[in-house]
Amino acid sequence: MQNVKTGLNSIVKYLSTKKETGRRSIGLLVDGPNVLRKEFNVNLEEIRDVLKEYGNVKIGRVFLNQYASDKLVEAIENNGFEPIICSSDVDVRLAVEGMELVYNPTIDTIALVTRDADFKPLLNKANEHGKETILFGVEPGFSTALRNSADYVIILENNQMNYHAEETTENKNERSFFKHSLN
Repeated sequence: MQNVKTGLNSIVKYLSTKKETGRRSIGLLVDGPNVLRKEFNVNLEEIRDVLKEYGNVKIGRVFLNQYASDKLVEAIENNGFEPIICSSDVDVRLAVEGMELVYNPTIDTIALVTRDADFKPLLNKANEHGKETILFGVEPGFSTALRNSADYVIILENNQMNYHAEETTENKNERSFFKHSLN
């Protein structure tokens, strides 16, 4: 049976135990059209707060299509993120920016907020180059292939945040499952 703990503090505490010497430098990329929908109720501020406990969010970009409302763009800016408006395919632009983070020597950790399996190669390349990966996936429709490609996976579903780290022979992480009601 897995050890179950409740609350945002449990998630923050777990991630803070994974800190290496010094703080991690994090690049956060958000697939806006895929996750910033009313039915998902994703709270970017809480995602940022969880990551802040783990390291320093050096880059925080939210990718949007050309149909994003001015109100949404303003809210993203007010939360300290950089909105990137894409006139073409958002996934392509996010993947290009993600690859820049993979090759950026000042970024230790790449955090991605999406449901889309199109970003599996990005996560694989980041891991291949020694970057730690944190994935915030949104249900329903969260790709299983994507879920299995990240070091740490936090699942957002029905206003709850679930955290699950698989134990592997390479990273020797504890098997953990955390649940938090985001009210």
